[in-house]
Amino acid sequence: MKAMPIFLAFLCMGFGDVVGPMVSLAKETFQLSTFMAQLLPLMGFIMFGLLSVPMGLFQDRKGKKFLLTLGLLVAFIGLVIPIFNGMYGPIVQFDPTSNAKFYIILLAILFLGAGATILQVSGNPIMRDVSPEGKYSSNLSFGQTVKAVGSSLGFLIPAFVAKPLGLDWTVLFPIYAVLILLAYLWVKSTKIEEKKDINSNPATFKSCFSLLSNPYILMMVMAIFLYVGAEVSMSSGVPLLVSEKYGIDLKELGLVLSWGLFFFPIFIGRLIGGFILRYLQPKVFLVSTVIISLIGIVMMFLGSQALAFVGIVLVGLGFANIFPLVFSITIDKMPERSNEISGLMISAIVGGALIPPVFGFVADHTNILVGFLVPAACLIYILFVSLTHKKTA
Repeated sequence: MKAMPIFLAFLCMGFGDVVGPMVSLAKETFQLSTFMAQLLPLMGFIMFGLLSVPMGLFQDRKGKKFLLTLGLLVAFIGLVIPIFNGMYGPIVQFDPTSNAKFYIILLAILFLGAGATILQVSGNPIMRDVSPEGKYSSNLSFGQTVKAVGSSLGFLIPAFVAKPLGLDWTVLFPIYAVLILLAYLWVKSTKIEEKKDINSNPATFKSCFSLLSNPYILMMVMAIFLYVGAEVSMSSGVPLLVSEKYGIDLKELGLVLSWGLFFFPIFIGRLIGGFILRYLQPKVFLVSTVIISLIGIVMMFLGSQALAFVGIVLVGLGFANIFPLVFSITIDKMPERSNEISGLMISAIVGGALIPPVFGFVADHTNILVGFLVPAACLIYILFVSLTHKKTA
């Protein structure tokens, strides 16, 4: 039962992924250029690079539960900023000559991204404290399944809640705020016994970054950096592919279809992955998931819309468990350095801010389909890591 409030925190962790669908929503609402709209994921993911290591060190002193509740509080503050500025669901006409409201949303996303960063730093290792012996990998994978539900809400609420009720997509803010407040109260009232290694020393910036001198740790941190960059490239690129190559209107069906092709398979894959990991070694599962993802990207280039859509589904299924597998495999190797490793690996999520512009550059100078070679290259590196894991671990 102690894992239940942590799973709810994982749901809230997924709210940070709202920047994906929000790019097209904000671009339409505020009549933005593509460059301006892309400031949303930049603001959301840049905090992972800035805060993860300091928060990992802070967690070493204050505890995982303290940091988890802090992350929920910071995210909540971000969500109430647009609410207090009139963006909570009612349809309003924004002044096209002013970007003031958009800048307010950027500020909100900055706080939401900071909160999501803190939740990632604390949520992944605290899952180990509430998991029975030998169940950490499977519980973490299931937690990522719950997170995928939170990620999906940004695609589904505008289509299935806001539109039928005659509301604007900004109804996301109060819905997210209520759920985060519930998670905060539940985690705060739950007693969690945090596992500590009596032989470990307090973490410092030096001890944290010194871990990067370990080739194995550096390789795994880089795998997280490239994986998140590949996932954000896919989540933002699939709607563009659906629209530009296959002529499907984003306003009518695009967001929901993009969710169905990519995020729903991620959800299913993580749900299944939690059970598979009860019987299959994590390193074997990691190799399998990366290969499935690469096969999916290859299918996207075969010229058929049907094959491309099936390929996207396979990519989603493959992507589903890469993050929790890389994370848990690394933590299980050096559990006494879990806070420092967590900080390093979560800081690598900044790949979600830095890899997509490369995707965009390639797509702009060729076409949208060729842009998917960027996440493919990221996957090839992760495949190399997964195949050499046995030698380096």
